[in-house]
Amino acid sequence: MPLCYYRQHLQKKRERQVFAAPPEEMGLSSSSITKDPPATPSWFTPERLLILFCVINMINYVDRGVIASNGVNGSIRTCDDKGICTSGSGIQGEFDLTNFQDGLLSSAFMVGLLVASPIFASLTKSHHPFRLIGVGLSVWTLAAAGCGGAFSFWFIAICRMLVGVGEASFISLAAPFIDDSAPVSQKTAWLAMFYMCIPTGIAVGYVYGGFVGSQFNWRYAFWGEALLMLPFAVFGFAFEPLQLKVADSEASKLHDNILVGADSMSVDELKKTSKSVNIHNMLNQFSQFAEDMKALLVDKVYAVNIFGYIAYNFVIGAYSYWGPKAGYNIYHMENADMMFGGITIVCGILGTLSGGFILDRLSASIYKAFILLSGATCLGAIFCFLAFCLRSLYGFIVFFALGEFFVFATQAPVNYVSLHCVKPSLRPLSMAISTVSIHIFGDVPSSPLIGVLQDNINNWRASALILTSILFLAAGIWFIGVSLHSDDASNDRSESQVCTVTVDNGTPLLYGNGDESSYEA
Repeated sequence: MPLCYYRQHLQKKRERQVFAAPPEEMGLSSSSITKDPPATPSWFTPERLLILFCVINMINYVDRGVIASNGVNGSIRTCDDKGICTSGSGIQGEFDLTNFQDGLLSSAFMVGLLVASPIFASLTKSHHPFRLIGVGLSVWTLAAAGCGGAFSFWFIAICRMLVGVGEASFISLAAPFIDDSAPVSQKTAWLAMFYMCIPTGIAVGYVYGGFVGSQFNWRYAFWGEALLMLPFAVFGFAFEPLQLKVADSEASKLHDNILVGADSMSVDELKKTSKSVNIHNMLNQFSQFAEDMKALLVDKVYAVNIFGYIAYNFVIGAYSYWGPKAGYNIYHMENADMMFGGITIVCGILGTLSGGFILDRLSASIYKAFILLSGATCLGAIFCFLAFCLRSLYGFIVFFALGEFFVFATQAPVNYVSLHCVKPSLRPLSMAISTVSIHIFGDVPSSPLIGVLQDNINNWRASALILTSILFLAAGIWFIGVSLHSDDASNDRSESQVCTVTVDNGTPLLYGNGDESSYEA
């Protein structure tokens, strides 16, 4: 027999010996190798998944609006020249916080978010992403309830950190799920609908927190949002999980490791080999994480996008926290929570959706996304700057509304770039590092820094103008991205399929129950 035919015969013999053995002898469940496709589609249709993630995202950002609202955040205790003092209200009044300490509460949850985001992103390679979301939302629910029961500044600060840990699991994984399931011609529009929930949630939080804080007590606002999130935390564990796209190369490595050396191996030897491989994989996770990080950091397109996003988020974070208080002091708004909430809801929804639909209509690409990012941010900066220069309340409302419209038009394009400038297996880490970066260098320092600035100059109009000018820096950074060579790495064929050992039955990602078994195999 010629040598080449002998090798083919030996390879087929090995395959028969391995796969002829009962799955239980190999330490695998019988469903983990093959599973017949179901007769009916999974509950997780793409549209339902999008709606589910949008609602969860909105509740996440309702929490941001709640703690910034005047009804919950409250006001500091003040005394006049005659020594007559008025008691403070809300969190700031109850715990007697300075503006700097008050700003720290806005940034406290970011600590948990920053630490947990890369961890959850790395765990997606060894655990079901949807189960990780369930764990995170459970932590979020308990932490939000803890905020309502806080008895000191440090206790509520720790609870805010745990809220960030819970949010980390969702923020870094939801966008890749949506990008996987969205129709090709509507990917940016679907991302826009998801990120539209950011301004909408913050605005609803302003209104909800202002109403509950003024009519009942600021603590009830946190308990209410915890009850809203509880069903979704249970949902993450109760339903069959989904998985993300991963590299075909990883699947082939797994397949080859099962086949090679299977001849003349007993079941005990196979189990020992499997344990050895698991230990080896755990030890290699750190080196793999370092390699993935290096791949992101040397990517010029990704770096420019994140630098622009940091400057942008520095402004947005301070706007969302200090906006109602600045509006109350500059224009003497009696209902600042309602006013800022209404403007943010309308302009946030219209701006975010417009940015996504326009990019899709232009046949979405990274190059066109950078053009839209720089142009919209520059226009938004101009209108917001002019708004704070005006003395008229009505003039401020008109110009600030136009500014917010253009500023929020960047939400879908900036995340489109983060998802499409890296290969599919790096998307969870890309979103996690993006989240970590924009918070640790953006809105984490911005709220307390603007608090310190205001404590020193005691002029809300000047503080707002200084803050708004940073948007011009964001526009300039994103304009640099227009000149960079950029390819859509998400179209890399070597990383475009779901990891599976069995033959693909042609079922879409979100249809059928075979996904989980393929992931386990």
